[in-house]
Amino acid sequence: MRFFTDRRPLRVAVVGFGHVGACLGVTLAGRGMTVTGIDTDAALVAELRAGRCRLREPGLAEVLAALRDSPRLRLSTGYGAVADADVVVLTVGTPLGDAGAVVADHLEQSCRALAPRLRAGQLVVVKSTVPPGTTRRVLAPLLEGGGLRQGRDFGLAYCPERLAEGTALRDLRELPVVVGGLDADSAAAAVAFWKEALDVPVHVVPDAETAEIVKLATNWWIDVNIAVANELARFCAAYDTDVLEVVGAANALPKGTGRVNLLLPGVGVGGSCLTKDPWIAWRAADAHGVELETVATARRVNDAMPARCGALIAAELARLGSDPAASTVAVLGLAYKNDTGDLRHTPVRGVVDTLRSAGAAIRLHDPLADPDEVRACFGQRPVPTLDEAVTGADCVAVLAGHRQYRELDYVALRDRVAMPCLVFDGRLHLPPPTIADLLGLGYAYRGVGR
Repeated sequence: MRFFTDRRPLRVAVVGFGHVGACLGVTLAGRGMTVTGIDTDAALVAELRAGRCRLREPGLAEVLAALRDSPRLRLSTGYGAVADADVVVLTVGTPLGDAGAVVADHLEQSCRALAPRLRAGQLVVVKSTVPPGTTRRVLAPLLEGGGLRQGRDFGLAYCPERLAEGTALRDLRELPVVVGGLDADSAAAAVAFWKEALDVPVHVVPDAETAEIVKLATNWWIDVNIAVANELARFCAAYDTDVLEVVGAANALPKGTGRVNLLLPGVGVGGSCLTKDPWIAWRAADAHGVELETVATARRVNDAMPARCGALIAAELARLGSDPAASTVAVLGLAYKNDTGDLRHTPVRGVVDTLRSAGAAIRLHDPLADPDEVRACFGQRPVPTLDEAVTGADCVAVLAGHRQYRELDYVALRDRVAMPCLVFDGRLHLPPPTIADLLGLGYAYRGVGR
């Protein structure tokens, strides 16, 4: 097969050894391949070589430690190992800039660095999130800068990244891989690679542009669905009904090949993908004269949720007879997602800013987030213990549903907080019996749409 080798074990270069690249690299090495992880962040590479892992993904640090002295995983800041690789996978980050457009500088620089080092017969796989057409119109010409020609000398395919933070290592072993080649030989080589590399189903689409849009469409759908859930929560609150009861009943209805699938409301949307990918689709469509109204609407709804939740907490405190400006709010969970410490674009910051504007005193706690990163994001350091966070608090606001918070002992907590204490449920989605128990203990309860 053109662009695929009979050499075993396969040699793979993973360019960009951040969250996605590291998870992919250790998984491939664990399956017997020889992997070279390449990253221009010298500090990151030095830390990983020393056995330290700043990347907070469950299980990743342990796997990296097990591979530290293994010849199956090497780490480098240079591109020298690319020439010896059979497959080169690009997982370089593509954030949004201040103007809202994709900043692909690092990805393009990587392609320029790869070009003179590519050799005939190699397969290049792009996993970085990009606007449709980027792989064909931008990356392919850059990779051809060394004299080789795509489709004749080397293969090129786009395979969107689909990992969820917190379950990435499991996702790699289970989720289907989407393949869109720039030509038939490239697609065939990518299919063969992923089947051997991960032994997961492979879904082939007609071309790279289709695969690029698949990534954007996925997160566009998720963002819109969450926006519907957040709007539904406001609707249910107006009628004093429980949004979770509505969602549960609605999702029981068969529809198409599955069922209605409303997601759950919350304090907002954060992270690096859901806040970015819909806008990539919006800008790409706008460049072709197409207005994606659902993107702008969903982003507006979800971006408004942190301030709405902060205002809701302040209003509930006032209803309970507590002046928000004289109240203390213990904010439990600062990350954008349950069971991670990732603060990127966390909606919790908007909640905190709104509460501060109302005059409330804020205590921050998150067992998974780095204290220095918390200070940089929120302007104050977290308190070290849960006990310190909740003592004397007029409100306990759980804004990331970490496992530790799902196991809170509200009976014991009652002796620490200022009763009647408001429990604000931003992400736990407590079941009705637990809510009834809280009310029986003298707490007040408020959730998003509950």
